[in-house]
Amino acid sequence: MTVRDEAVPDAPDSRYEPSARRLARERYKRERTRRAFAVAAVSSLVTAAVLVALIVESPGWQRTRETFFDAHYARVALPKVLDGLWLNLRLLAVCGAVVLVAGLLIAVLRTLRGPVFFPVRALATAYVDFFRGMPLIICILVCVFGIPALRLSGVTHDPVVLGGFALCLTYTAYVAEVFRAGIESVHPSQRAAARSLGLSSAQTMGYVVLPQAVRRVVPPLLNDLVSLQKDTGLVSIGGAVDAVYAAQIVASRDFNYTPYVLAGLIFVAITIPMTRFTDWVAARMNGRQAQGGTT
Repeated sequence: MTVRDEAVPDAPDSRYEPSARRLARERYKRERTRRAFAVAAVSSLVTAAVLVALIVESPGWQRTRETFFDAHYARVALPKVLDGLWLNLRLLAVCGAVVLVAGLLIAVLRTLRGPVFFPVRALATAYVDFFRGMPLIICILVCVFGIPALRLSGVTHDPVVLGGFALCLTYTAYVAEVFRAGIESVHPSQRAAARSLGLSSAQTMGYVVLPQAVRRVVPPLLNDLVSLQKDTGLVSIGGAVDAVYAAQIVASRDFNYTPYVLAGLIFVAITIPMTRFTDWVAARMNGRQAQGGTT
């Protein structure tokens, strides 16, 4: 009898069949999820109905609707508000890029070690403390109206440029603190290991510390960008025709505040996707950290 003729035992069945207890447990979880969704939906509908009833049945609702929620004035103001919104988006793109680069630079300067760098650290700290404490609206007023008053040759008087400069000054201070928190969250052993491998201080910062620090502070950085997107509307203080100022022009001409509501809703529509993206990034990073992955 050859090897080929020998009887080969049947391979065990590799198909997995869950037990009845597990099937019952999964069925119970699905039913509980459906029940929770139904309860949440009903609760939300009831709450919305109560709020709508309170607002609509209020004595001044008719006048409020005509003043703030008039569809005719919304259609009239929409093209002008959208034209002004293009300025807000450009400010967000340019100022956001400047703020990220300048904030990272300030944060690195604040974390330099050694007594020789004390003046640099002191200046960076003073800058952060000053502009974090100054209200943004005052910074914009000083830049838009104060800088042209100096009558310096070659300095622009454009309120868009000066307003964007004020935004960069203020938000760079906030972003610098976010980056500094990320840099200081890296364990000192990472620096020691890099230096033991022969890396210089600059190489350790660039190749070891900063990559970890930036990944850790992505969610708060995105939150700052969301705030920056909203605050670009403050450049209208200096006369720049953005979405807010365009709404103001239409509202003051027609004595109706619907354009303001329209501009606010457009800003909300832009902000919500950015906020949800921030939440998704934060949840993803928290999940990776909980699983022991790189953060």
